[in-house]
Amino acid sequence: MAWLQLRIDITPEQVEPFENQLLELGADAVTLEDGKDQPLFEPTPDYTPLWDHTQIVALFDAETDITQLLRVLQNSLEVDPLPPHKVEILADKDWEREWMKYFEPVQFGERLWVCPSWKPVPDTSAVNLMLDPGLAFGTGTHPTTALCLTWLDSQPLDGLRVIDYGCGSGILGIAALLLGASQVTGVDNDPQAIEASADNCQRNQLAAERFALFLPDATPADQADLLIANILAGPLVELQPTIRKLVKPGGKLGLSGILVEQAESVLEAYRNDFDMQPPQIKDNWVLLYGTKRA
Repeated sequence: MAWLQLRIDITPEQVEPFENQLLELGADAVTLEDGKDQPLFEPTPDYTPLWDHTQIVALFDAETDITQLLRVLQNSLEVDPLPPHKVEILADKDWEREWMKYFEPVQFGERLWVCPSWKPVPDTSAVNLMLDPGLAFGTGTHPTTALCLTWLDSQPLDGLRVIDYGCGSGILGIAALLLGASQVTGVDNDPQAIEASADNCQRNQLAAERFALFLPDATPADQADLLIANILAGPLVELQPTIRKLVKPGGKLGLSGILVEQAESVLEAYRNDFDMQPPQIKDNWVLLYGTKRA
């Protein structure tokens, strides 16, 4: 079926009333987009940031009387005139497949390839990680994930116990297992990430017990030989006491999700307990890594 897409320019203060009313009027989906290419950096846990120029986008059945809908929207929200808006007709598509066709196999380091589970692998002799990210973050295309995968490929992982803190799609933990780690613990605060990680573990024909998955409060206290965390600078600083305890003396630490200008604050949080090495940088993102002091 075709869809009508309604796009309205609003302020952050208008988001909640517009979203509620659009859903009340039968929108099948409502999303928020950046209207002026304004970057947003990480929020505090109790704050959801919004762009100064926000666009709210609502999808309606193609049979919707859009003129009547706009009239009702204007009257119910008591806005006169209605903010700048645009209505488009969207052709029917299989949106999942539309996204999938742009996800190609990518090589990281010398041995590792990350391959979409629906495409053939380019090198059958390589270490091939088959991935379907589902609703969780992590395909290898973002610079932070690429930095982490390349670093993991360079590490001697045979027989090691690894923690993937903020596991998302499970891409880093599964890469560690395929590269020789004996056991990985995955931690994430999103149940959908736990599900995606478990699915991708199975997709790579790895025993489920080798990739144990936990919400943060249930994470075992066992220390790892190597911990990798690809999240954000603020949470990495806040989680320093937890992460420090999860790495055994002499163990390796890799941290990413950090912008170049944020690197020093993260280093400051960790350098008392870890011998940190010069950062690796890709497209203004940083990987920080080091070894825990005895």
